[in-house]
Amino acid sequence: MSSEAKKHSASDASDHADVTSAKKSKQEDTTHSGTEIGGSGDNMSRSITLVTGNIRKLEEVVQILGTTFPYKIVSHDLDLPEYQGEPNDVSIQKCKEAAKFIKGPVLVEDTCLCFNALGGLPGPYVKWFLKKIKPEGLYRLLHGYDDKSAYAMCQFAYHSGKHGDEVKLFTGKTHGSIVEPQGPSTFGWDPCFQPDGFDQTYAEMPKETKNTISHRYRALCELREHFENLAANGDKK
Repeated sequence: MSSEAKKHSASDASDHADVTSAKKSKQEDTTHSGTEIGGSGDNMSRSITLVTGNIRKLEEVVQILGTTFPYKIVSHDLDLPEYQGEPNDVSIQKCKEAAKFIKGPVLVEDTCLCFNALGGLPGPYVKWFLKKIKPEGLYRLLHGYDDKSAYAMCQFAYHSGKHGDEVKLFTGKTHGSIVEPQGPSTFGWDPCFQPDGFDQTYAEMPKETKNTISHRYRALCELREHFENLAANGDKK
């Protein structure tokens, strides 16, 4: 896999009807719409836009960051180009693209599900696998392998929106195994991923438990520490 993130070709894009560039009218309205959750007091005037149209993801992010997080999290549903490459490269390119539209502080999340027996695949392409073969198909991918181990990785990429600033990455990993799907299939591949040390899949866990051990939780802990330190030192994002 190339270390340099590259855009899908036109033929690739036609294979994925739901992957399109943002419509012009949507891009022009980026800074004027979205969903807001969390934030109180001083942080109401300081916000970071999370690129997502999934209200459940926004709620989970806000819950994990907690009420003391020094910035308000707002969301905006933005169609970004899909990139190919290593996870870091993909995250950085998508975040830079989002910053052009948001014109302010922005967060982009990418999630990977990596099977050790398959050399890390499906990795950042898991959502395409999931769409085609669902959690049951992900489980069957390892049918001929003794090694069912895997890890879930979440990466939040942040850009201040200021020209010349670099993208900052916050990464979290949770190790586990791929199992026969158990629990509700309402949240991606959660039914087939069982974290190490637990006898439940992500899908079977109470949200309060999952949100203390998940890959997203670990990435957001890094992010929260970074911004709380900035706020404590009186620095700007």
